[in-house]
Amino acid sequence: MQAQLQQLKDILAEVDDLMRAAAVLQWDLETYMPPGGVEARSQQLATLERLAHTRFVSEEVGRLLEDLHPLLEQEEPDSNTACLLRVTQSEYEKECKLPGELVAELARKTALAHTIWQNARETKTFSTFQPLLNELVDLMRRKAENLGYTDHIYDPLLDVYEPQMKTAEVAAIFKTLKDALVPLIQQIAERRDVVQDKVFQGHFDVKRQWDFSLEVLREIGYDFRCGRQDASAHPFTTSFSPDDVRITTRVASEHFSAGLFGSIHEGGHALYEQGIPREFVRTPLNNGASSAIHESQSRFWENVVGRSRPFWTHFLPRLQRFYPEQLANATVDQVYQAVNVVQPSFIRVEADEVTYNLHVFLRFELETDLLAGAIEVKDLPELWNQKMNIYLGITPPDDALGVLQDVHWSAGLFGYFPTYALGNVLALQFEQRMRQDWPGWDTEVAQGKFAPILHWQREHIHAHGRKFAPQELVQRVTGETINPQPYIAYLEAKYGELYGL
Repeated sequence: MQAQLQQLKDILAEVDDLMRAAAVLQWDLETYMPPGGVEARSQQLATLERLAHTRFVSEEVGRLLEDLHPLLEQEEPDSNTACLLRVTQSEYEKECKLPGELVAELARKTALAHTIWQNARETKTFSTFQPLLNELVDLMRRKAENLGYTDHIYDPLLDVYEPQMKTAEVAAIFKTLKDALVPLIQQIAERRDVVQDKVFQGHFDVKRQWDFSLEVLREIGYDFRCGRQDASAHPFTTSFSPDDVRITTRVASEHFSAGLFGSIHEGGHALYEQGIPREFVRTPLNNGASSAIHESQSRFWENVVGRSRPFWTHFLPRLQRFYPEQLANATVDQVYQAVNVVQPSFIRVEADEVTYNLHVFLRFELETDLLAGAIEVKDLPELWNQKMNIYLGITPPDDALGVLQDVHWSAGLFGYFPTYALGNVLALQFEQRMRQDWPGWDTEVAQGKFAPILHWQREHIHAHGRKFAPQELVQRVTGETINPQPYIAYLEAKYGELYGL
């Protein structure tokens, strides 16, 4: 049976090579590709994804999985071989439901959509993106119908990013969060002037911002021998292997925090990818357990570490060397306040910890209604603005600050948005467990000790790659299923202290 196992691994390696090659082209599309290259690039991506799909759903793979079923029964359930066979079988069953032409068409349309979305955002006109978004929504409905569902058309799309989780489960978790966050936001609003962000107001040279972000990334453990940071319209992380994991961010001279926290967030994703065992390379195990698990790592580094007082105790002297004129007299408390101001804002990726989830709730509601046919693409700008007003009490002045701000829909990532809020929840469940092993981790951060955090994450999360289903991994690490209470307690304690609630 070892011969069949090797045959399967050889095919999986070919499929992975094709998909990683497509990822290189996608990375280039979003970073350095000239605008004129989009039509050819869309065809190249469609070809690679069609070839990968066809190879993976071949009768040969089906036969090998069937032949290897006795081996799956014999192996220890947690062994790499058993996990590889389980994950491959699950993916094979899903992919077999998708026609090759649908896979290729989605790849082609999303490649085209990126440039059109970018132009629409720059000109602040949703109408130029609307026709292609209509096509993408139709394609996503086709994908959902092919994958199949019992309760909600959104379920199979959510399952792509968060396996085994249902739309109804997400809605229940979000209700718990809403019930806690809305009163907290109201209490903070009554004391808004207590916390100020004046220390980061004004002009901050973008080259120095960039250089400072590289220092922070290097210190928290991002390996630049196996990665790099570039600029893009929307920050993202992509992995070609654990030895080549790249991130992007965007910087603006008048908005210091956005660039830095974009880098730290993507750095958290990259640390996960760089920590996946090398023996998983060129197999389906060379991935994170799920998008929410991935977001738990990025949101942990961005917020729980990056927006903490100990973090700035360590990094403020360094930042003052980059900006001696602006920050010479700044104190740790002033900076800690500045990076934790709670204020409704238009842009999700620039939102504070407390209001951030409201941005996710809005997108989740629009996506589920859109896929279900309850609303139409043409109505999205108006509905977006209405929900922004209901949730945050503000109305975007244009589409760029509203419905066009995120790259996700142009990339066909319907079903991804909920994982950001789920990642916030999981970040604090994991932190609670880490604190049992290392009670003073946050105080040691003030001395620049980041390696023990990364070591803990590597041992408990990164080392497993995609071996376990997300909820199984959460259970193994924390002893419970997903639970929003530690996250709610964290927000109430942190912002209660900041705002004197």
